[in-house]
Parts: sequence; C-alpha cells; structure tokens
Amino acid sequence: MRKARNIFIFIFLLIVGFGIYLMFGNYSDGYRAGTMVKFSNKGYVFKTYEGQINLGMIMNDNNPGTTSVSSIWEFSVPAGNKEAVDILQQALLTGKRIKLHYNEKFYVLPWRGDTKYFVDEVEMIP
Repeated sequence: MRKARNIFIFIFLLIVGFGIYLMFGNYSDGYRAGTMVKFSNKGYVFKTYEGQINLGMIMNDNNPGTTSVSSIWEFSVPAGNKEAVDILQQALLTGKRIKLHYNEKFYVLPWRGDTKYFVDEVEMIP
C-alpha cells in the first residue's frame, strides 16, 4: 500500500512539473526588427500591452512591381517592463525601426497577453 502511494505521488509530481514547464517555459527565443504599426494596452480584467511591427515587404519575383505584401508580426509585452513600453511608444511616434528580443511560450494564458510572443528587450535602430 505504501509503495503504491509513493508511485502515485511521484507520477502526480511529474505531471504537475511537466504542466508548469509547458505553461511557463520557453519554446524558442530570437530577434525581430521592423517599424511599429500598432501598440495598445488592452483587456477587461487583465490589462496587457499588445503590439504589431511591420517586418518589411515581400515582393513577387515572377511579376515585379505588381504584388507586395507587408509582413505584420504581433507580440505582447509584460506589464512590468516599463522601459520596453516607453521605447515602443517612442518608436511608434517617431517611425524609427526597432529590434525586439522575444521569448515564445507554449501556450497563451489570458493574464499574460494575447500572443505567444513576449518581448523582453527593445532597441532603437539608428
């Protein structure tokens, strides 16, 4: 009986640990650069900062000059990162290019943001 209980506790702790890793661990991280398109503070109960940057244009090589599509990337910024929020707001007003470092999460949780991409560092590109 005691051995079965220990096995149950071990399996339970393993499942809880794996669940915590999926909720708070990072799937990937990297950099993106572009110009700000939109930045807002939104949410009913959980206020989060959400933004969009234009990564650039994708041109159609088969028929030059006829098709161009802008690539928009959406991201979230943790509410406690005031420095990044200030730089992003300034970049939106000035139209300067920015470089963002982000962490991609496994899942979107409502109190963290609308996207799986969370920006933790922002740098203006001169």
